[in-house]
Amino acid sequence: MDVNSSISLLSNIHTITADFITEKLKERGFPDFASSHGNILFQLSVNEKMTMGDLAEKINRDKSTTTVLVRKLEKDGFITGESDPTDKRSRVIYLTEKGKKFNNTACQLSKELLSTFYNGFTDEEKESFFQSLLKIKKNFLTGKENG
Repeated sequence: MDVNSSISLLSNIHTITADFITEKLKERGFPDFASSHGNILFQLSVNEKMTMGDLAEKINRDKSTTTVLVRKLEKDGFITGESDPTDKRSRVIYLTEKGKKFNNTACQLSKELLSTFYNGFTDEEKESFFQSLLKIKKNFLTGKENG
């Protein structure tokens, strides 16, 4: 492997970390969870309530995909929704108690994941790595705007 394998390595790490989370969620009684579902629940923990459009934007999915994901989470009892009082055409989504419980579990798992992820790193190495990732993200977002 050399630096030209960086994207492949990043993809591999993404897969490994997703598998780590999936396995740990199963151990804690949350089977069949996709990362997009967890991302929705995380966004709702940060924002408390969101419209479908805002949620789609935050999870970087189109509205139809977000609707499918939200319906599954609603069916499984993690979230609930109601008509937006300011715009009856829109729905506002909230976490249920089950969704809040999931987020507490996910928070614990996130700490376990980060502990494994950064094992052997100094604080300076962690910060440098994080800044490098931000720079890569910016490169792609800037390229998207100019493309």
